[in-house]
Amino acid sequence: MTGLFDEVIVAVGKNAGKNGLFSYAERMEMIREVTSHLPNVTVDVVDGLLVDFCTERGIPAIVKGLRAVGDFDYELKMSQMNHRLAGIETLFVATNPLYSFLSSSLIKEVCSLGGDVSGLLPDPVLVKLKERLRER
Repeated sequence: MTGLFDEVIVAVGKNAGKNGLFSYAERMEMIREVTSHLPNVTVDVVDGLLVDFCTERGIPAIVKGLRAVGDFDYELKMSQMNHRLAGIETLFVATNPLYSFLSSSLIKEVCSLGGDVSGLLPDPVLVKLKERLRER
């Protein structure tokens, strides 16, 4: 199967309002590790507006995953603002219903309480998650 895009950039956004379990560098490294078999995928950090990041790199489209209706409401507004600011198009991809209930906070909570979250995230990420939770 051929991909939809010749090149995919996974943009890891900095959000001052969030205090993540992993640093941006750690998150980027995990993404690089689990996408290393995909030669057309690169990982970069976004510090500022996503549309500025896209404009600087000549990226014409943003792809966003949607888990639920609430995601769509928020992301639709964002996509309309991004289009107004820079003419950037946004494509929405609905999640597989088997995973629509997942969120990073739910995964972290279940894992921290000893629940089995294997199969819900890539194995290398699961190993790092368990290590980080043990450190806390």
